[in-house]
This record gives sequence, C-alpha cells and structure tokens, in this order.
Amino acid sequence: METIVNTAMAAKPVRDFKDLEVWRTARELRRELYRMAKALPDIEKFGLASQIRRAAISVTANIAEGFGRFGYQENAQMCRQARGSLYELRDHLTTCVDEGYLGPAEGERLDALTQTVTRLLNGYLRSTLALKRRSET
Repeated sequence: METIVNTAMAAKPVRDFKDLEVWRTARELRRELYRMAKALPDIEKFGLASQIRRAAISVTANIAEGFGRFGYQENAQMCRQARGSLYELRDHLTTCVDEGYLGPAEGERLDALTQTVTRLLNGYLRSTLALKRRSET
C-alpha cells in the first residue's frame, strides 16, 4: 500500500494510524464523550452511557483497523463502519439533550466535533479510494 500523505502536515508521511488527523480528532471526540458518559445519571450507566462509549471507541478502532488492513477496499469498509458510528453518536447526543442530561450548547459543541470527524473521515476515505484508483492504472 502506498504511503498516505497527511493533509494537515503535508511534509510528514503517514506511517501509522496515529499519524492520521482523522484518528487524532476522533480520539479527542472519544475522550470528551467518555467524560460526558461518566457524568450521566446512574439510571443511564448501563444503557445510554454504554452505547456512547461503545460507539465512540468504534470510531477510532475502525479507523485504526482499516489502516492496518492490506487492501484499499477493506480500509474503505472500516471507514464506512466508523462513519456509521459517528451518526449513531449524533443521535445519542440528541437523546442526551432531549432528556436534559446535556445542555443545548454543549450538545451542539459535541455534535459539531462529531461532524468535524465525519468530514475528516470522508476526506480520508476519498483519498484512500483515489490511491486505489491510481494503483489500478
């Protein structure tokens, strides 16, 4: 597989998933959501909080796993799974706001961070598929 160039640091090639801007931003999101989940009421600890933690960790784990896969298609599939988890998180954040567990401003801030990760992931997916097309020619 070709070396992917990190768009945020064009001079530094990406050699590990931890070099990816999308993974680093998703990690930041995961940390924030874990903190938020810890603050949910006890009644939600094994329901909503657990779902939030699982979806948040799924994003970073799928990006990492996809990076480690041999083929472009496998990487793309893992990115699509991560994207699905991001949309799941957006719904969970809406639930937190609707139930009064999270203020509207904090909900909007976390949703915006989730959307940022989604945009970065879409860009990473496009670049991965472009590398695939170039390797086929």
